[in-house]
Amino acid sequence: MTFAFELAAGWVANVKSTPLGIHDFWLFIASGLLLNIAPGPDTAYIVGRSMQMGWRGGAAAALGIGAGCLCHVFAAALGLSALLVASARAFAAVKWLGAAYLCYIGLMLLLSRPPNPGVAGERDGQGVSFSRVFCQGALTNVLNPKVAMFFLAFLPQFVEADAPRKGLAFLTLGLIFVFNGTLWCLAVAVAKAAGRVQRSSRTIAWFNRGLGALFIYLGGRLALAER
Repeated sequence: MTFAFELAAGWVANVKSTPLGIHDFWLFIASGLLLNIAPGPDTAYIVGRSMQMGWRGGAAAALGIGAGCLCHVFAAALGLSALLVASARAFAAVKWLGAAYLCYIGLMLLLSRPPNPGVAGERDGQGVSFSRVFCQGALTNVLNPKVAMFFLAFLPQFVEADAPRKGLAFLTLGLIFVFNGTLWCLAVAVAKAAGRVQRSSRTIAWFNRGLGALFIYLGGRLALAER
């Protein structure tokens, strides 16, 4: 990770000589790391999947979350995020889709049955594939308009007001933020899986219930979100 930061530092030194208009880059890096380290729903999802499925499940969740954030980064660069702020209908549509999806995942986890010992395929946790974990992590971020507004509020603080290439500046900062965040999430997945409790049917059932309740709570909170 140190090498990655050194590489990024040298690269950004060259970027500052171009008309991108990025400023206070190290403040951006420090702020982004603090935001990623702070516990939140994404961390809870990664930890839960790591406990259920091992480090591969946690890594799939982390990569899915990163992919979902990338969608908002590209949207911010293209101006779509601004539409969610300006248009009440666009915000409401994405908000209700996201809330419904979160509640759906929560109900599925609450109603799922614990696996029988010795049944093949249990390493994927209740028969859930890694690709499905990836898609869940991605969609829970893609369908959350607050993620879009976060990037729209956070990234412009580090771009000059008169920068001629604001879209490219947004994209550059967003990619760096997502890259650093994904590295942190992968580290959380591996660390948690390495020290996870021994799995059993009862343990997995309780984790499913906890995750299910978390998703329903997040869905309800998102449904009540105001513009």
